[in-house]
Amino acid sequence: MPEILFVMTGVDHWTLDDGTRHPTGFWAEEAVAPYEAFTAAGHRITVATPGGVVPTVDRGSLAPGANGGQEGADRMSAALEAMTELRHPIKLEEADLADYDAVYYPGGHGPMEDLAVDADSGALLTHALESGKPLGVVCHGPAALLAATGADGSNAFAGYEVAAFTDEEERQGGLADKARWLLQDRLTRAGVRVREGEPWAPNVVVDRTLVTGQNPASSAPLAREMLDRLA
Repeated sequence: MPEILFVMTGVDHWTLDDGTRHPTGFWAEEAVAPYEAFTAAGHRITVATPGGVVPTVDRGSLAPGANGGQEGADRMSAALEAMTELRHPIKLEEADLADYDAVYYPGGHGPMEDLAVDADSGALLTHALESGKPLGVVCHGPAALLAATGADGSNAFAGYEVAAFTDEEERQGGLADKARWLLQDRLTRAGVRVREGEPWAPNVVVDRTLVTGQNPASSAPLAREMLDRLA
């Protein structure tokens, strides 16, 4: 049975420019929607985090306002509870790409804190590109691409077209002026070509084996694109 590695943030906060900690973690929809699509298609999921810590969900992603109302919020919470793999992650540093058919990175602000500077994650991403296996990354998950650097400092994803959470979305979300850095800006400076869509609307970009999504609404269509490549 094909297996997909979910690489997830291991932190519960994002350090802002003034040193305060903004509570966060992973964004529920970005884990749940692909998980449901992948498992419905017969794929198994393994979760990996730095140090093998149990990942923390951003509580904001379980609120009614983020899920179209209370009914959607209840459904999201129930779906997250059903993801038993979240409670038994492996250590990211021990993950072997050879054991998986694809790799997927959900977002939330957490990756801005840890995966953006995690060398083990950067090496895994680089090897995933070299392997030709499908690689999916959504929303703030592309922060992890920043750690995929070679000995000369160049980024493995330089020249790739991607979708990622935009600076405008960060502004509309109210955190841009508090951030130490902004994702779209940092990716662009690393040579990654961010293809910006309308704020909060689904936007999926495919470049070779890399499938990326701009925001939570992009996670379900991103999963469909990955399934097409796994078929």
